[in-house]
Amino acid sequence: MAVRRSMIVLASIAVAVLAGTNVLFMRGAEARAESGGAEESVGAVHATHGLPQAPPVLVKIGPLPVTNSMLVSWVVASGLIVFARIATRQMRDVPTGLQNFWEWLVEILYEFLEGLIGRALVRRTFWFFASIFIFILFADWAGLLPGVGTIGWGTKTAHGFVVERPLFRGANADLNMTFAMAMVFFVCWTVWALQVNGLKGFLLHIFGPKGDTTGLLRVLLIGVFVFVGLLEVVSILFRPVSLSFRLYGNIYAGENLLEAMAQVGPAPLSWLLPVPFYLLEFLVGIIQALVFMLLTAVFTMLICADEHAEEQAQH
Repeated sequence: MAVRRSMIVLASIAVAVLAGTNVLFMRGAEARAESGGAEESVGAVHATHGLPQAPPVLVKIGPLPVTNSMLVSWVVASGLIVFARIATRQMRDVPTGLQNFWEWLVEILYEFLEGLIGRALVRRTFWFFASIFIFILFADWAGLLPGVGTIGWGTKTAHGFVVERPLFRGANADLNMTFAMAMVFFVCWTVWALQVNGLKGFLLHIFGPKGDTTGLLRVLLIGVFVFVGLLEVVSILFRPVSLSFRLYGNIYAGENLLEAMAQVGPAPLSWLLPVPFYLLEFLVGIIQALVFMLLTAVFTMLICADEHAEEQAQH
């Protein structure tokens, strides 16, 4: 049951993330289109300074501009959904092959999160944390595949063919993508907080007095805790920004590093120098997916502390 539920929700969260990304991309792409010659300037930056921050628009589907990073995110999400469907098509009591791998992945994530945030909370939130970890992990690894960033449109120069508009770009090397995932989490976090605490409990959790103080001292501390609550609100609103920039910065810097290493040294050996860095980025992909999942899980546990504490008291 856990595998089937994970498979279904993986598809839903992938669609939700991509829908959010489309909206964000649309605004950025329209601004670039209005600037006049934006695609050419992006290509020039790519040719001289590595991976550009703004992904080039490949094609427009009606009002929706499709970028190369959006294309990769679609491919990764579709691949994961198809893989999950194939792995769980014929469920066996003794799993083998793809079913065995999928169940192992889901089970190890479930046990890890259960030990971190508790059984009751993991039942409510596991679908999101597992989906976001798997999606980020394979999106990071997809950016390391041969052809990503090197296949596309460009110009022929004295030093060879220079790709100015690559067909593919790492999905998480685009701030729009990471910010969209962070905003999806923010919406889920708000829903979970209200489900567990209610509106009154949610406000008391942020602004209410803490500790066992009573009487006049408790009244005097109300103002202090209201001020602390306002700081907490600022911290909560800043979380999507910190989550998105942390993931984007690491992946964007990694892809620029790989491109720089490929251009260092003599041409016959240009393929050899980036190999150690590819292995490093392979590990970075795992670490960044794990960090994103852990931070979102901890943020959720903190706001749902009452449910987590109640479960621990029962044990």
